[in-house]
Amino acid sequence: MGNTFGNLFKLTSFGESHGSMIGGVIEGCPAGLEINNNLIQKDLDRRKPGQSKVTSPRKEDDKVQLLSGIFEGKSTGTPIGFLIPNINSKSHDYSNIKDVFRPSHADYTYEEKYGLRDYRGGGRSSARETACRVVAGSIAKQLLNNYGIKISAYVLSIGNIFADEKNVDLNKDYDSNIVRCPDNDASEKMINLIKELKSKGNTVGGQIKCVISGVKPGFGEPVFDKLHADLGKAMLSINAVKGFEYGSGFSGSHMTGSEHNDEFMVENGNVSTKTNNSGGIQGGISNGEEIYFKVAFKPVATIMSKQNSIDKEKNNVELRVKGRHDPCVVPRAVPIVESMAAIVLADHLLRNRLSKL
Repeated sequence: MGNTFGNLFKLTSFGESHGSMIGGVIEGCPAGLEINNNLIQKDLDRRKPGQSKVTSPRKEDDKVQLLSGIFEGKSTGTPIGFLIPNINSKSHDYSNIKDVFRPSHADYTYEEKYGLRDYRGGGRSSARETACRVVAGSIAKQLLNNYGIKISAYVLSIGNIFADEKNVDLNKDYDSNIVRCPDNDASEKMINLIKELKSKGNTVGGQIKCVISGVKPGFGEPVFDKLHADLGKAMLSINAVKGFEYGSGFSGSHMTGSEHNDEFMVENGNVSTKTNNSGGIQGGISNGEEIYFKVAFKPVATIMSKQNSIDKEKNNVELRVKGRHDPCVVPRAVPIVESMAAIVLADHLLRNRLSKL
């Protein structure tokens, strides 16, 4: 059922939005890695609902319980098991959609695939599952930190409001800003837009940009496990993601070869490129430059206004949903994007160590 991600460093997650808990098993973490529980919890707090006026009001502590694979603060090399209890689910909010398919949700497709579905908050298809990815991603980031690899993501846009990338300083912490946008002027406009749409029962999407530094040449596998292909799969597996582009992305299709090519040069014995349209990846393998990509998120499908849909008996119905939902998922998705990138890079770090003597 596609519940495992990764090859050497991998995560298997389980649980539903309104079950008793969610959790997972992380395999492949090398023995001897110092595990900082506070850093894991900090990343979970960045993702959890109820953290600001522009997120879902659902209150979950998201306190992770590490069950195995760690002894005296270090990984043992054995599977790391963990649990995150669900303490604030309100399943009765979904009783009115038991037999109805919500527009642009996974209700209809899950019903068609399995013949039944957990309608409480979307069950397994809920974005609540991404908390498991954040646990694994946080451990992956701690592993990557030992190799000087840093992953930084931020909100680039909400709706048609874009940050001025001249204002981006990746050495700053944007978590004090509730939309996690580095441009203060743009962030205020984003917050006002989200509040306005929330008051109308509507939602909005946006984009996240991620920049990865410190990756040495050689990460990535030919032919089907190219680094950008695995990053793309990781990002597209996140709920509500509609697009992924790395390097020059779609804008590269408007350029000529002489404009797009990244010329090599040597400075102080170090190889680099004059430009970085490749986004730090060539031939599916990292070249030592910064890796950067964008991830596009659609508007949250759950809106509070009336919509037309169908029920299980294929009758036309008018639907108004209940429950607690994000008017914009993008700010909470920043740690998820970072975590999925970290899992991919940790996996390729381990794989790269096997590529030559």
